[in-house]
Amino acid sequence: MSHATAVKRPFSQTIKAYVALTKPRVLELLLVSTVPVMFLAEGGMPNLWLVLATVIGGAMSAGSAASFNMYLDRDMDAHMRRTEHRPIVTGQVSPRAALIFSWVLAVLSTVWLFVTTNWVTTALSVAAIFFYVVIYTMILKRRTEQNIIWGGIAGCFPVVIGWSAVTGDVGWPAIVLFALIFLWTPAHYWPLSMKYRDDYSDADVPMLGVTRNASQVGLQVILYAWATVACSLLLIPVGEMGLVYTVSAVVFGGWFVYESHRLYSQAVRGTNPRPMRVFHASITYLTLLFVAVAVDPLLPF
Repeated sequence: MSHATAVKRPFSQTIKAYVALTKPRVLELLLVSTVPVMFLAEGGMPNLWLVLATVIGGAMSAGSAASFNMYLDRDMDAHMRRTEHRPIVTGQVSPRAALIFSWVLAVLSTVWLFVTTNWVTTALSVAAIFFYVVIYTMILKRRTEQNIIWGGIAGCFPVVIGWSAVTGDVGWPAIVLFALIFLWTPAHYWPLSMKYRDDYSDADVPMLGVTRNASQVGLQVILYAWATVACSLLLIPVGEMGLVYTVSAVVFGGWFVYESHRLYSQAVRGTNPRPMRVFHASITYLTLLFVAVAVDPLLPF
């Protein structure tokens, strides 16, 4: 599609295309893990202006990283059914415009967080962008099946960003939650790589779903799901969590582990596995767990 054709698009479509560059659905998940940690760090209701400022800065930071990712992966995205409708691939946004947009968001998020929060939060935000764009997208993604393990560290930063915005430092509860998301990410993403195995293979991306068979992937998902739940229970003594969080961690964690075992069982038996069931369950699990993180400090038990 030519640039001249793209200019004729309605303004609303152009805005929608730029919003799509920020991967809004991923953005929602990142913010879900930021705000509840601010409640935990405060031990109750945090300053609402600080919450809003952190959310705005975090959204711009995560959006910048996602946009850089789409710019760098535009060749790969064109060969995958899951990503062939992304704005750069379809010509709704030119690569140059996407790159400028990415840098603008990165600079704005950095300045905004420095002015409205503190230097620790700002530094963590910059580190998150760097990790996702350079370490994951540019170095790991196309070279190793371990890409999502170490590259997934970028998605762990929102918890320490939320905590530091309130306290000015990084405490042990935030570190535990950082580790929780680190362990959760492979169990969340590898089922997706099973679903889109052919896509990743065509794009020559060595996701675990491509390099290993379904039962091997299913076993890895089980191991990381169990590790995630164990880490969630570690927060109980470290964060002095109450009944709401404790029950939520056990019940929702048990459900997450059950779904991972179910996927493995299907793969071993040779029946048609349903990896997206685990993928969606993992999102629901993390969301409910972090809702419990936010609610727990507000209650006396």
